Amino acid sequence: MIDYETSLRLIAPEILLAVSGLVLLLVAAWGGDRAARAVSIAAAVALGTAFFLVMPSVDGGLSGPDRIAFAGLFRADAFAGFAKLMIFAASIAALMVAPSFLERTGSMRAEYPILVLFSALGMAIMVSAGDLMTLYIGLELQSLSAYVLAAFLRTDGRSAEAGLKYFVLGALASGILLFGMSLTYGFAGTTSLAGIRVSMVDGLSTGAMFGLVFVLAGLAFKISAVPFHMWTPDVYEGAPTPVTAFFASAPKVAAVALTARVAIEAFGSQADAWRQIVVFAALASIIVGALGAIGQTNIKRLLAYSSINNVGFILIGLACATASGTSAMLVYLAIYVPMTLAGFVAVLMLRDANGDPAERVTDLSGLSRIRPALAWCLMIVMFSLAGIPPMFGFWGKFVVFRAAVEADLLVLAALGVATSVIGAFYYIKIVKVMFFDEPAPGTAAVTGAGTGTNTGAIAMRDGRAHWALLVIGTLLVSPFGFLATGWLGNLADRAAASLFLVA
Repeated sequence: MIDYETSLRLIAPEILLAVSGLVLLLVAAWGGDRAARAVSIAAAVALGTAFFLVMPSVDGGLSGPDRIAFAGLFRADAFAGFAKLMIFAASIAALMVAPSFLERTGSMRAEYPILVLFSALGMAIMVSAGDLMTLYIGLELQSLSAYVLAAFLRTDGRSAEAGLKYFVLGALASGILLFGMSLTYGFAGTTSLAGIRVSMVDGLSTGAMFGLVFVLAGLAFKISAVPFHMWTPDVYEGAPTPVTAFFASAPKVAAVALTARVAIEAFGSQADAWRQIVVFAALASIIVGALGAIGQTNIKRLLAYSSINNVGFILIGLACATASGTSAMLVYLAIYVPMTLAGFVAVLMLRDANGDPAERVTDLSGLSRIRPALAWCLMIVMFSLAGIPPMFGFWGKFVVFRAAVEADLLVLAALGVATSVIGAFYYIKIVKVMFFDEPAPGTAAVTGAGTGTNTGAIAMRDGRAHWALLVIGTLLVSPFGFLATGWLGNLADRAAASLFLVA
């Protein structure tokens, strides 16, 4: 029998986001685009409140039957909470950096923060899914919001193309996932993740194996793992830069956490069956992401391949199929989010003399002489993404490789270390362009500079938000980040342990 009082208490953050989204939708309908700023602030407050509501479950490492809502459909455990903290923080960052960009292009509408809010709600449901039905509801809520966000610039052909590509390929991936879920249900006799695990203790039948493969293929699209990565560079380049920053952080965390929950909670008894798939996707993503980024001339496309590359390292932790591997994966994600957000915020701050976005790698030429503070922050971010000591990004790769060695995946760890050198090339190339090339004429003007008094006022108002996020992100991924290794490791350990306590 369902205890509705307990269940409603456990889903309080999701209820808050859902109610806030509906109320703000009415405010947007009545107030129009003039209310866009107020709606953005209210959406950020709602996400911040949800963030604090989730914190106790992570800090206490809460798990077990007491954290299960609606008869197993929803799990409000420490693992889900850890992922939600990153999702809500990244969503708030996406709301902070968007107004100046969208107002400059005349595209700031009240629907933007509402779409981000509903997308965050979908992601929160995804990471707490205890059943295939809950999983799909959360996934589709997030995806439908994301399709609209990708095409948010109505007058921009690139944005429309990005939205269309994302929608078509996303629908294909959704169909693949649904087919895998139906096969899994047919052979397991249940849609509950815990029930699927029990039904497959004695081994996987051929049909169940096909179901597993199709489910992982559908989820691989969401995390942009090779060979389901083809949409990522085009969508990242075409979507508005604040939306790209959002796509590269929050949905990535949600999709990775969901993949880990499905693999370990539903198919954990048959880890050897899916480990081969994850190992292949990990190595392929590392290599394709690194090689694909080398020839890119657009910074957003380069960062898209960088995200593919980073997904490969994250999947090494999942391939371990152990609590330590899952903990390493969470640590890597916690470091990856500020690295990615800081990188895209820096790109947002790059403007030419006319206030137009500067997105080419050559636009960074001589940036250290024009805007040294921005160049030094971006240099720290690039070195951290490359995993070069003493930047905190090195720690993310280190814990993942250590977990692989402990799981007797020595070859995988060795290949991961070797291929990480390839990725370092294009990160160091960015630093070389900023510090050793001659300045590009007319590039890298004042943050958010533009023509017109109103645009200048917007730039001054939002420049502080950009700098605040950039400085915070840079400090987190700098050597100062190592001060948090013990605290972060303990939180990740408790969150990972809750995933392995299947009722």
